[in-house]
Amino acid sequence: MRRLLTALILLCLLPWLLSGCERGSGVAQVHPDESGVLVVVTRNGPTTYYLDRHERPSGPEYDLVTDFAKAHGWEVDWMVVDSTAQVIDALEAGKAHLAASGLTHLESRNQRFERGPAHTEVTQQVVCHRDLASKPRQNADLANVEIAVTADSSYAERLRTLASDHEGLSFQEVNKGTERLLGEVAEKALQCTVADSNIVKVNRRFMPSLSVAMDLTEGQNLGWYLAGGATELAEQAFGWMNSREGDEAIDRMERRHYAYITEFDFVDLRALNRRIEDRLPEYKELFLAAEEETDMPADLLAALSYQESHWNPNARSPTGVRGMMMLTQNTARSLGVTNRLDPEQSILAGARYLEDRHRRLPEHIPEPDRLFLALASYNVGRGHLLDARQLARDLGKDPDSWSDMREVLPLLSDERYYPQLRYGYARGYEPVHFVQRIRNYRDVLSQAFD
Repeated sequence: MRRLLTALILLCLLPWLLSGCERGSGVAQVHPDESGVLVVVTRNGPTTYYLDRHERPSGPEYDLVTDFAKAHGWEVDWMVVDSTAQVIDALEAGKAHLAASGLTHLESRNQRFERGPAHTEVTQQVVCHRDLASKPRQNADLANVEIAVTADSSYAERLRTLASDHEGLSFQEVNKGTERLLGEVAEKALQCTVADSNIVKVNRRFMPSLSVAMDLTEGQNLGWYLAGGATELAEQAFGWMNSREGDEAIDRMERRHYAYITEFDFVDLRALNRRIEDRLPEYKELFLAAEEETDMPADLLAALSYQESHWNPNARSPTGVRGMMMLTQNTARSLGVTNRLDPEQSILAGARYLEDRHRRLPEHIPEPDRLFLALASYNVGRGHLLDARQLARDLGKDPDSWSDMREVLPLLSDERYYPQLRYGYARGYEPVHFVQRIRNYRDVLSQAFD
């Protein structure tokens, strides 16, 4: 009887014992030198990993990890999750070798994982709506505003520390990404949130109502974390990041994703009016010729070109797009362009590309909605626009109405929706802002084409 009881107890405990044996097991126990594959967990976002307008992987973390893996002859298997908490959980469960998700180096995390190299310095910033009357200017003022931050984030840890010293300071930890919380602040659904300065810098271009109220910390390091016990891989990561090759990779990443971003400013009508007098006459006939060939309005093409390059035929971005219409090399080649810096070729190709975006939309969409949707497709990519149109249907919105699509497109960066979309995350605020800017420019330019 005793033996039978012992056997039954062991049988009941067997699943628990097996799960205990598996704790910490997984891909993290197999070094990439053995498998040839580096498994990386990251989070969708403009400062980490996302698909660009041409549906290619991009982002600061993507660039650095790709260069690191290439230097060691490894392939990268990306595990894309929705939140910082999920990044931490995946690394702790041994499902990934490396977390590259814009994680702040914290002592609490250093105790749980192998700390990897840092690549970016940021400050935590309190961000509120520009119209908020009583913005916090010092730590004690934080007790007077509503604050929500991403759960399990460095922001929550910092606020907990401050709350112990400042009576009345409280905040919410929510399962929402930082970009989504910034959007809620921009829409006045939330008074304030906290975000890293690089995230603020990227998103203020598309949410100009955001205002940095105060810095919550001094400089902090963002960098990688590795699974616990992965000391050899951590040493390889430090060795590469601190090498000349690593320095060059960081420099490329910064130039590609951050260096070109300036502080957001409203449309400078005086500058536009000066350029209408100084630059537009040289190119006006080219816009009119492009209209004749493509039926895309000349004043619209001029507004699009001004948005893209300020009518600078030698314009070039860190991502490699060039010319009056800022064409990628692949797009230019597909349109027969032999020299992207030739204004005539660039303007005509940009017009043809916009006409293609317009033609691919259903003919039943009324104007000007169809034209605005074509501009959004020009900016964010046709795949992401198709995702937004389907999402509009799912939400009971009209995918043929620009008014409705203005509300839906920003949801492409909302973690409630993009994991289920075919093309995933996109900076959905950008095409909305893009179209609005072009419409504003066109209003000013229309008189020049009368």
